[in-house]
This record gives sequence, structure tokens and C-alpha cells, in this order.
Amino acid sequence: MFLTHLAIGSILFMLGAALGSFLNVVISRSLAKESWIWGRSHCDECQKQISWYDNIPLLSYLILKAKCRHCHKPIALTHPVVEFLVGSLFVWWYISISFIFTLTQHPFVILQPLFWLTVGMVLVAIFVYDMLYSQILVLPVAFLMILTVIYRFALVGFGIMQIHDLVLAGLGMILSVSFIWGIRKTAWLIYKKEAMGDGDVILMAPLAMLMGWPSVLVGLYLSFVLGGVVGMVLILGKKKHLKSTIPFGPFLILGTFISLVWGDNLITWYLSLL
Repeated sequence: MFLTHLAIGSILFMLGAALGSFLNVVISRSLAKESWIWGRSHCDECQKQISWYDNIPLLSYLILKAKCRHCHKPIALTHPVVEFLVGSLFVWWYISISFIFTLTQHPFVILQPLFWLTVGMVLVAIFVYDMLYSQILVLPVAFLMILTVIYRFALVGFGIMQIHDLVLAGLGMILSVSFIWGIRKTAWLIYKKEAMGDGDVILMAPLAMLMGWPSVLVGLYLSFVLGGVVGMVLILGKKKHLKSTIPFGPFLILGTFISLVWGDNLITWYLSLL
């Protein structure tokens, strides 16, 4: 049984790493304004076409010693990192099927794990792109919003989610988006400088719908705490100064992840202190 799970996990990791390689294409070509679908992969530096044997997820990076075969310029570390993250996401998804994805009603016994796997891949792409280029990709955010709304309405339609929970999730989305927008505007009025971008505002919408109410409060709070801690560490390490800005999208995503996994426990713990 262990060997069977190990084999399945290994296959899923390789499949996830391959999809992570595609996410790298999406990230790099979005910046270059190129098509995600058409055209062969090429080196970002010398523009030479990459052969299939130099495009094997993770393995090619190690064999080439992190350098392009043609120009010998370094290959960005983000390539193997994204491939590893998505591969690990697939393994985590497989392990979690039995104790996290608990819906047994058809078709959600299949749709629930597929939905969260897709959400995870989209969030990885948004996270990495914002971390690298301080910009939120609009199309993945729009796709995430549409997918989440359809999924939530489907849950209500099959009687798995109550309509009032959907309404509360919508209200939580409006409040959290308004809160982010308000901070952005206030910072501009006081300091004549944007504390957050438009992308952070629109990203908050699907994240709030994913978390629901009141978990969105936990996710939003943790996002600011994580962002503040990292910002302080960067300032103390002289990597940033007080007027510097750092991408906030990754912290929104991290806060969302923690809230989705431990949000209910954190709320119960906090209420027990009152």
C-alpha cells in the first residue's frame, strides 16, 4: 500500500511540476506580452529556442547547472521554485483528499478537490508574478473570481451551502475590498503615495469569496501582520527603507491560505479569550 501511494504521489508530483513549467511560461510571457499558447519556449536572454531535453521540469535545471545551454546566462530561480511548488501542491492535494475534501455528494466528490487544486495553481501564478514584478495579473484574478462564484452557487444549488452563508460571503467581500480600497485612498491623500495598487483591491474580491465570513477577517488581519513583519525585517536588514513599497498580493494570498486551513480554529481560540 505504501509503495502504491508513493508511486501515485511521484507521478502526481511530476505532473504538477510539468504544469508548474507551464505556469512559468504564463508568468514570463505575460510580462513580455507574448501568447501563452503559441511559440516554443526560448531563453529570456539570448532568445534561443529551448530543446525538449532542456525543458524537463526540475531535472533540466539541475543538469544545466542553472545556466542556459547556449549563452550560459543564469536561469531564473523562479523556474524550479514554481515547478517544485506546483508539484508539491499536487502531492498535498492527493494526501488531503481523504481528510480535507470531505464532500461525498456527487458531483462534488470530484469537483471539490479539482476546484481547490485549480485555485492553488492560479494563486501560485499570481503570488510569483506579484513577488517578481510587483503587479497583479488581471486575467488569472478574473478567472479565479468567476470560478469561485460558480462553485459557491453550485454548492447552494445542491443544498451543501446555505444561501445566507453565500450572502454573508458576498458582504464580507464588499467590506474587505472597501477596506483595502480605503487604505489605498487614505495613503494617497495623506502621503501622496500609493500604499497598495489596484491589483491588490481586485485580488481581495475572489480571496474573500474563497474564505467566506467570518474567516475573511482572519485572512485580512493575518495579511497585514505578515506584511508588517516582513517589511520590518527588510527595513532592519537595510534591504528597504520606510518609504519603500513591497508587493502586498503575496501576503493576501498567505493570509488566505492560513485562514482556509486554520481560520475556524483561530476564531474559536480568540473567542475563548473573551
